[in-house]
Amino acid sequence: MTSDAVSPANAGRSHEAAIVAALGGRSLVLVGMMGAGKSTIGRRLASRLALRFVDADSEIELAAGMSIPEIFETHGEPYFRDGEVRVIARLLGNGSLVLATGGGAVLREETRARIRERAISIWLKADAEVILRRVRRRFDRPLLQTADPAATIGRLIAEREPIYQLADITVASRDVPYDRIVDECIDLLHGRLAAAGRAS
Repeated sequence: MTSDAVSPANAGRSHEAAIVAALGGRSLVLVGMMGAGKSTIGRRLASRLALRFVDADSEIELAAGMSIPEIFETHGEPYFRDGEVRVIARLLGNGSLVLATGGGAVLREETRARIRERAISIWLKADAEVILRRVRRRFDRPLLQTADPAATIGRLIAEREPIYQLADITVASRDVPYDRIVDECIDLLHGRLAAAGRAS
């Protein structure tokens, strides 16, 4: 007996293929605060879409030949941000990929412009409590080397959220299985790209 019903798995694969086709060579860029899960979710999203995954911070470290904390300590944050702009521009010029950016990457207008031109952006929105819980065991976050990391996170969220809100898609990053968040990213991407296709 045959059925016209489409299984959830087949529907998911159909959505994934449609997303890649609709991207037309553009990339997907994950933005948001440290601890929002950009690298973990980005890897899983890239796997689902059969795209290459790149972590911008890892690429910056590779280009500089030193870790990000070492870059901050040796050269300062402006030097790091300048390198970040160059690395992201290079990565977004090399075909479709899923790119996880550092938390402050989109503060630079030239990076935001490059993302608008070459990619669809996804803001992984995490609240302060979730971020603090995820990063409190990490000692390699230069911006959290303060007497009160919780207050620093709150200040950074207040400063950066108006920029993050410019992203094409917003997905809540909270304490649920990562694959559930990836599913939400795929559903929202499919809906947005399908609507854009109908409007064109």
